[in-house]
Amino acid sequence: MDFATWMGTIQQRTETSLDRLLAPATVAPQRLHQAMRYAALGGGKRIRPLLCHAAGELCGAEAEKLDIAAAAVELIHIYSLVHDDLPCMDDDVLRRGKPTCHVEFDQATALLVGDALQALAFQLLAEHQLAGDARRQLAMIGSLARAAGSRGMAGGQAIDLAAVGQTLALEELEFMHIHKTGALIRAACLLGAHCGEPLPEASLAGLDRYAKVSGLLFQVVDDILDTEATTATLGKTAGKDAAQNKPTYVSLLGLARAKETAAELRAAAHDALAPFGEAARRLHELTDFIVRRSF
Repeated sequence: MDFATWMGTIQQRTETSLDRLLAPATVAPQRLHQAMRYAALGGGKRIRPLLCHAAGELCGAEAEKLDIAAAAVELIHIYSLVHDDLPCMDDDVLRRGKPTCHVEFDQATALLVGDALQALAFQLLAEHQLAGDARRQLAMIGSLARAAGSRGMAGGQAIDLAAVGQTLALEELEFMHIHKTGALIRAACLLGAHCGEPLPEASLAGLDRYAKVSGLLFQVVDDILDTEATTATLGKTAGKDAAQNKPTYVSLLGLARAKETAAELRAAAHDALAPFGEAARRLHELTDFIVRRSF
């Protein structure tokens, strides 16, 4: 199966899983469930589910287990987007090519959508047997909680908000994005791996290195896209970071150096996968896809 076919298959599996796992819009409270489905279905590249499945395939995990783990990670990501778009955060009106959740519904409903999607993510990990033993299953729940919390995504967002109008050093910018973006990408890879056969510690550390580098790579490319791509291409408001005077890799390094940084991170991600050989094919392909979506 070529990469494009594989990617389309995983994206469709993720859409089908989310459709099945989310409560129907006809179930009370109907408006909340309608808004949850509006935010979660019918859009996005599903990068985190793709990484979860690719890491799981590396470890021989069953696709049905990976569907649940991937859905859990994606639900956390979607909740973060819903909250990120609120007027008290980035105040955006467009997401995935359609009005943001608070615009389509209202701010209070959007806030509850994020809360409910986060709760559902952990409900899925608690209700489905994904790992070979209870210890590993608890480790999966813990890793997603850390990735979503104050030492992960939420903490990175707090740093991002505090950094508006500031000039950050490169190390400070990387620290912010290791938490805001990278933590959940790392969790996606590790959750996928835990659904399969246990990896030796050295191999798990190598996969973790790949995930950390990929998280930074994703953010560098995102910053380049915010500068170069159009709103129609992005499905969200282009140029938003510059308009809000946010520190980015482009504002700190310049566009040319940001592209060089992306190339360096791409090479580092491939290097981290070298010990896995052909088994890491999908992860290699995803690394290239993350870069190709921009330039």
